[in-house]
Amino acid sequence: MNNKRVVVIGAGLGGLSAAIALASEGFAVELVEKNDKVGGKLNIMSKDGFTFDLGPSILTMPHVFEALFTRAGKNMHDYVGIETVTPHWRNFFEDGTVIDLTPDEEAQRREFEKLDSKTADEFARFMAYSKQISDAVEEGYFAKGLDSFWELVKFYGVRRSLQNFDVFRSMDQGVRRFISNPKLVEILNYFIKYVGSSPYDSPALMNLLPHIQAEYGLWYVKGGMYGMAPAMERLAIELGVNIRLNSEVTAIEQQNQKATAVKLQDGSVLAADIVVSNMEVIPAMQQLLNSPAKELKKMQRFEPSCSGLVLHLGVNRIYPQLAHHNFFYSDQPEQHFDAVFHKHTLSEDPTIYLVAPVKTDPSQAPEGCEIIKILPHIPHLDPEKPLSAEDYLALRERVLIKLERMGLTDLRQHIVTEEYWTPLDIQARYYSNLGSIYGVVADRKKNLGFKAPQRSNELSNLYFVGGSVNPGGGMPMVTMSGQLVRDKILADLKS
Repeated sequence: MNNKRVVVIGAGLGGLSAAIALASEGFAVELVEKNDKVGGKLNIMSKDGFTFDLGPSILTMPHVFEALFTRAGKNMHDYVGIETVTPHWRNFFEDGTVIDLTPDEEAQRREFEKLDSKTADEFARFMAYSKQISDAVEEGYFAKGLDSFWELVKFYGVRRSLQNFDVFRSMDQGVRRFISNPKLVEILNYFIKYVGSSPYDSPALMNLLPHIQAEYGLWYVKGGMYGMAPAMERLAIELGVNIRLNSEVTAIEQQNQKATAVKLQDGSVLAADIVVSNMEVIPAMQQLLNSPAKELKKMQRFEPSCSGLVLHLGVNRIYPQLAHHNFFYSDQPEQHFDAVFHKHTLSEDPTIYLVAPVKTDPSQAPEGCEIIKILPHIPHLDPEKPLSAEDYLALRERVLIKLERMGLTDLRQHIVTEEYWTPLDIQARYYSNLGSIYGVVADRKKNLGFKAPQRSNELSNLYFVGGSVNPGGGMPMVTMSGQLVRDKILADLKS
C-alpha cells in the first residue's frame, strides 16, 4: 500500500482516470471538481423531453476504458453498456454525393465505387500506411507515455522515427500520397476533427486516426455518452476516492519546488504529497501556480486547439437520410481551415459535424422527434481579434441554411428546443485555454504534433492529465493520460 496523499484537480475523464488508476495502486486520493457533476466536457442536459450529450459524441478504443476497470479487478460491462455504431459516419457533399464509411469491407468497396473505379484500391493502400503509423505509435508513444520528440527518437531511433512517422509531410500530404479522389481526400483529412487541428498543419502521423477507427470501431454508450462518467465515478468511490463536487481550486501551494497543498475557494486547504491537474496546463499555470513569464513563454508552442459553435437542437420530425454521425463538407476546405487556424475568423463555408443520436438510441428524444447536434469548428478566443455575439449568431444562421440546402428540409422551422454554446461558454464552464475543445493544437511547425508534457516543469510532484498533455484530446486519449500519469508517478517514486 502507498501512503502518499494525492489530490486530483478536476473530474473530467482524465482526472477520473488518474484518480482510479492511483487508487488502484493504494494511494489515498482526493478528487476535487468545481462543477456539480463529474465528467468535465463529457456533460449532459435534459430539456423539454430531450437529453443532450453536451460533450464528446464518439467513443473509440474501448479497451483503454476497460483497462482501468480490469486493473482494479472489475468488469467495465458491469458498470456501463456500450454498443457499436454503423456506419461509422456518413459524408455529404454539395453536389449530392453521399458516401458512408463502414467497417464492412464489401459494403465499403461499393460505397467507393460511387466515386470512381480506383478509389477502393487506393484506400486499401492508404489504410496499410495508416496501420504502419498506428502500430508504431501504440508501441511507444501510447504504451510508454513518450512526452517529447527526443523521447520518441530515443525509443525508436532516428531511422525508424523517419520511416514510421512520415515526418517530412503534413497530414494532407500523407493522404495525397495514396488518394487521388478529392472527396476521399477531404473525408480522410477530416479525421483531424478528433484533435481539433488542421490537416494542412498537422504532421502526417495523424494519419493513424483512420486505422484506429477501423481497428477499434465506433461505439455509443447505452443511454447516452455521459453514462461513462458516472460509471467511472462509481468505480472511483468503490476504490476509496473521496470526490468533492462544487469545490473550486484557487491555488496550488508550494515550497522548495514541490506542491504541498491545494487551496479551495472556501478557504480550506488539502495537504498533498502529489498533485495531478486535469485543468489544462496553461490555465493552471496562470491561475493556480502564478507561474513566472519565463515559464509561460516556454509553453507558447502549445497553442490551443480550435473551439466550436455547439448547437444542440431538438426537432419535431425525423430526418431519415442521417446516420448517427454525419459530415457536411465545405466546398472550399483549405479556405475553411485557413479561416479557423490562421486568420482566426469564422469560415464562410464550414465543414459541419452533425450527430443524430436518436438513430441509435430513440430514448433520447420524444417519439417522432430527433436530436440534431451541430459542431462546426471555429477559432479559439483571440483577444486581438474578438468575435461578437452577432458574429456567432450569423454563423449559426449560415450553418442552418447550409444544412437545409444539403437536404435537411425546413430544419429551422422544426426546432422546438435549443442549447447554444460559443467559445466563451466553453471557457467559462471548463476553464479551457481560450475556449479550446481539444486541448493543444497538433501543428508540425509549432510542436511537431506533441502536446505539453505530463510532468510539470516547475514542481517535481505536480503532473497533468487531459487533452492539453500527451497523448492528446478525445475520450480515449484523456483516459489514457490518467493511466500514463500513474505509470510516471510510480516510476518517479522508485527513482
